Amino acid sequence: MRPGATQTSIFGQEEEGLLGPGGLSLLGGDDEEQRGGPGIGVNAFLWRASLDTVSFMPVASADPFGGVIITDWYSPPENQNERYKINLYILDRTLRADGVRASIFRQRRATTGQWVDVQTDPGMGSDLENTILTRARQLRVASAQR
Repeated sequence: MRPGATQTSIFGQEEEGLLGPGGLSLLGGDDEEQRGGPGIGVNAFLWRASLDTVSFMPVASADPFGGVIITDWYSPPENQNERYKINLYILDRTLRADGVRASIFRQRRATTGQWVDVQTDPGMGSDLENTILTRARQLRVASAQR
């Protein structure tokens, strides 16, 4: 909440922050960047950028309050004997370089037809995180120009 600002309580009364003007607000602040946008618990730019980046994969679960996106297994069209799964974690309510973490899992189909875990290139997670951060910055710039 901005210093000196009041907010309406659930009882319809105007009240200041818990510790006076600009103090701790039990109902949340007014800073859009800190809240991450209306209705979600993480940075809206990181959230949207993450969904945009993995949009080619089926999403198994998306929790905007906890900041977790889990994809289902995806096989690239050029290699049906290999598949990938991604878990994305948005760790902050602000747009920061360390605000997103990606875990990538890879499997190959064995000659028996069973899927076997295979180690992924350690740089793949970092590359995905950088792609998401770049997209988030683009979204932020685009929103500022409106």
